[in-house]
Amino acid sequence: MQYSVLDLAPVPEGIDVAQALKNTTDLAQHCEALGYHRFWLAEHHNMPGIASAATAVLIGHVAAHTKSIRVGAGGVMLPNHAPLTIAEQFGTLAALHGDRIDLGLGRAPGGDQAVYHALRRAGSDDFPGDVAELIGYLGDPREGAPVRALPGEGSHVPVWILGSSLYGAQLAAHYGLPYAFASHFAPDALEQATEIYRRTFRPSVHLAKPHFMLAANVFAADTDEEGAYLRTSMQQAFARMRTGTRGKLPRPVEDIDAVIGAGVRRSVDQMMSVSATGSREKVRGELRELITRYQPDEVILTSQIHDHAARKKSLQIAAEIMPDLEPAPV
Repeated sequence: MQYSVLDLAPVPEGIDVAQALKNTTDLAQHCEALGYHRFWLAEHHNMPGIASAATAVLIGHVAAHTKSIRVGAGGVMLPNHAPLTIAEQFGTLAALHGDRIDLGLGRAPGGDQAVYHALRRAGSDDFPGDVAELIGYLGDPREGAPVRALPGEGSHVPVWILGSSLYGAQLAAHYGLPYAFASHFAPDALEQATEIYRRTFRPSVHLAKPHFMLAANVFAADTDEEGAYLRTSMQQAFARMRTGTRGKLPRPVEDIDAVIGAGVRRSVDQMMSVSATGSREKVRGELRELITRYQPDEVILTSQIHDHAARKKSLQIAAEIMPDLEPAPV
């Protein structure tokens, strides 16, 4: 079973964007050395705590500073862009870095309503059609076509569908594409979406059988208490999003209930229920339980941790655990 990393280029309190981007590059090199299969970056806008808004630009930078790990988008929010533009961007990335580039596609705006209106001045509401158009641009050369992605055509950059609802599962199955579920922050439909994707999957030129990726948070440390402490940064960030007071990734706190309240914390913990938190053995057990339950073909881990060294350590512990956690045969 492959295991990968999703990074949002977090901007923690106390550092600037330039340092955050250096940290992301350093993390990618660290994950490559640890044997992770992919390093994905996600498109978000108008968020002071996330520096991956210009996703293709950052993918190119990370790919240029690594050698073998796959680098890609987890994902590009396609309604924000013309399919031709994305085909040209990722075709260029593939020309520069070879068969190391992935393109995950989502249909959310990657921000609030203000972002939605700022980005979608001429946007499309036909996500399935846009996906098909984009795949066409990246496919075999089409001599005589009125519009061609140059660079792009013939690159066959692997396209994934990302989602947190049944819609994405149905679309990925219909097109015969790999599917990644955003269970690290929206787990409610995970079980049903996974079942629909596998049951309705149609083999294609892209895939002969379903390929499902499970996303999970990991806050691994030397002790359970330290892991829970590291987790409080993400708990605060989610709580602030609920109230519209986004900021940089908060510093961890000793008493999370005293900061956000027990009721909000319970709600946030439900959002983060697909997580592994604590010591090596506790994280091992929680990851094993998730893998046994959902039988993923691949797991993508994210560690939104304030301290960069602690984030690297969390993913190192996870990398040492993951090879022993193959899903049981079904």
